[in-house]
Order: sequence, then C-alpha cells, then structure tokens
Amino acid sequence: MSRGKTEKIVAMGLSCIAATLSKLSMDCCLYLNQNFGFISFPAELTTGSSIMPHKKNPDVFELIRAKCNRIQSIPNELTLLLNNLPSGYHRDLQLTKEILFPAIEELKACLQLSRLMLSNIEVKDHILDDEKYKYLFSVEAVNELVNKGIPFREAYQQVGNSIEKGTFLFDYTQGLQHTHEGSIGSLNNEEIKQQMELVLRKFK
Repeated sequence: MSRGKTEKIVAMGLSCIAATLSKLSMDCCLYLNQNFGFISFPAELTTGSSIMPHKKNPDVFELIRAKCNRIQSIPNELTLLLNNLPSGYHRDLQLTKEILFPAIEELKACLQLSRLMLSNIEVKDHILDDEKYKYLFSVEAVNELVNKGIPFREAYQQVGNSIEKGTFLFDYTQGLQHTHEGSIGSLNNEEIKQQMELVLRKFK
C-alpha cells in the first residue's frame, strides 16, 4: 500500500522549494523593470531586447520561474499516475522515475543559477527619494504620534489632514524603530513574559 508514497513526499518537497524560487524569480523580474528599477544585474547575466535597445531582460529568472512552475505540477502528475492502482507493484510505477529524477536535476540547476544571480544583484540606493513613495511612511507618522501619547484616532486624523493639505513630511533617514517581534513598538520578550504572568494570575 506504500507504493508511490515516498515519490509523492519527495515531489511535495521539490514543489515547495520550487514555489519559493518561482516567487523570488517573479519579484526579481518585476523589480528589475523600468517601472520599479529597484535592482539590476550585470549585462552578462541579462539579454538585450530584440527591438528596444535600452531594455535588459532577466532571462535567467524568467526561465527559473517557468521551470519551477512546471516542477510544482509534479505532485499532481504523480497522483494521476498512481491514484487508481491496486496495492502491489505494477509497471506503471516505473514511470514515477521518469517524472521525479529529471525534476530533481532541474531544481538543482535552478538553485545553482539563483545563487549565481543573487550573488551579482545590485540594489539601487535612495529608492525612497522618489516622489511616488512620499506617503509610504504615513503609518510610521501615526505611530510616532501615538508613542507621544496622542490617541490613535486623533493621530490618524492629524496625519490624514496633513496628507490632504499636501504638507505631510516624514524623515525616514533618522531610522525606524521596529522591533520585528510583533507590531511597531511591541514589548520585548521579558515584558511579554511579565504581561502573560499577570494574565495567568487573574485566571487562577
């Protein structure tokens, strides 16, 4: 009854890695284009356009995206191959190797190429100086006011009004005080522990 199950488990592992690589590739393709221009790659790792002299095509990531999307179909392909077989061995199972082994080699190649590309990635400096990101830190401005003791509703209205009037300014270059342990200005681990102990005492 276990025939084909190991292959499907391996296929799911391949599919999960491929899903991550595919999404990463899509991000690189998107953020490389001139509408964003967040990142760039050396000329030798991109190709020129057949008609637009200025364009750099991220062919490597486009192909990684396509190959990884195809790899994600493998668990389903194995399911279709195996789902109506009775227990025991059948020659149908021979075809699992034709599906699985090339996929492993394909994914290894995608990982190697991703490593090469990312080791040569260049991130554009001063992206946030662009006018279109002017309001990116409006939530930061609200939280800054809240941390000074202003109720959230009032802080929200103040920042909203400044945006409406075209007077909104926020100096992100001074640094952002994010803890990444929850929401902005969240408690540290020791403070969380103390708060939890207080809550538990109430229920004892």
